[in-house]
Amino acid sequence: MMTNLFSTFDPATSMNYSMNWLSTMIMLMVMPYSFWTTPNWTMIMYNNVNKTLHKEFKLLMGKNSEGMTLMMISLFMFIMVNNSMGLMPYIFTSSSHLVFSLSMAMPLWVSMMMFGWVNKTNYMFAHLVPNGTPMILMPFMVMIETISNMIRPGSLAVRLTANMIAGHLLMSLLGNKSTETTNMMLTFIMVLQVVLMMFESAVAIIQAYVFSVLSTLYSSEVM
Repeated sequence: MMTNLFSTFDPATSMNYSMNWLSTMIMLMVMPYSFWTTPNWTMIMYNNVNKTLHKEFKLLMGKNSEGMTLMMISLFMFIMVNNSMGLMPYIFTSSSHLVFSLSMAMPLWVSMMMFGWVNKTNYMFAHLVPNGTPMILMPFMVMIETISNMIRPGSLAVRLTANMIAGHLLMSLLGNKSTETTNMMLTFIMVLQVVLMMFESAVAIIQAYVFSVLSTLYSSEVM
């Protein structure tokens, strides 16, 4: 029984432990099946997506993209699968929690900053002051660039979480109202729910793409 609108995002199923987070790994049990019968439509589509993303990420990262494109493609696939699984009934939406998105954004950002400041210290200092900045504005630009750099993992995490929560909340609200309406209104709500489901399916892919592309752009600044 749902006590409030936000209880659909509650990760706890009991007082001592939660099995909801295991839904994040459901696709890992299903995906190996696609490697038994090749070629099939699943692997063909997966390979085409990988090739397209590899070309785009390599273009964004430049010549120093060996190995990084594979990590960003894996990140895209992992987020997209979890976003899509959250659209199915009775499956926990792990990507609607900050603990999920921050656990991906923070290690990426910390590793990039450590790599940049250890190996390219002068470049990182120079990056704090854009070219052509007047002398009097340099201290302010350093503060602004530092703050904007520090909030990057938070902005990545909040963007993913907020977009996944918004659609789910709207669908939950419409679902609760469907028990108190007439037949005509119920038909309208069902059509609206189908449209929202199509929209959320697109959002699941778009948000995974945005997260991985922004991570690629951030990494290209220190590579």
